[in-house]
Amino acid sequence: MAEIKDERQYDVLIERIEELLPLVSNETPSDDRNLVELDIISDLVEEYEEKYYPVEMPTLAEIIKDEMVERGISQKELAELLGVSPSRISEYMTGKAEPTLKVARLLNQKLDIDADFILG
Repeated sequence: MAEIKDERQYDVLIERIEELLPLVSNETPSDDRNLVELDIISDLVEEYEEKYYPVEMPTLAEIIKDEMVERGISQKELAELLGVSPSRISEYMTGKAEPTLKVARLLNQKLDIDADFILG
């Protein structure tokens, strides 16, 4: 099988992966039939998912929102933390404005947001 042809094959292979997972571990020899089968099927499923279920990168606004929820802080508190106005935070959250380099550094330092996400 070179590739998964349709959703039915995909579902069958997902089920098979679930059956194989309990049968292998980090200690399983690389020539074990179950491990070999799991590796092959996993590669096929990964290719299919990349093609039909791509994962989009989150926007900066989504990352900031997630960090705010995780840390339990409001937009006002984030504004104070970053030294900007609450309306500026609102502009970042709606995509109407991009953070300045200074604010980008603070987002990285204060919220541990990866610089690659901040700078695009």
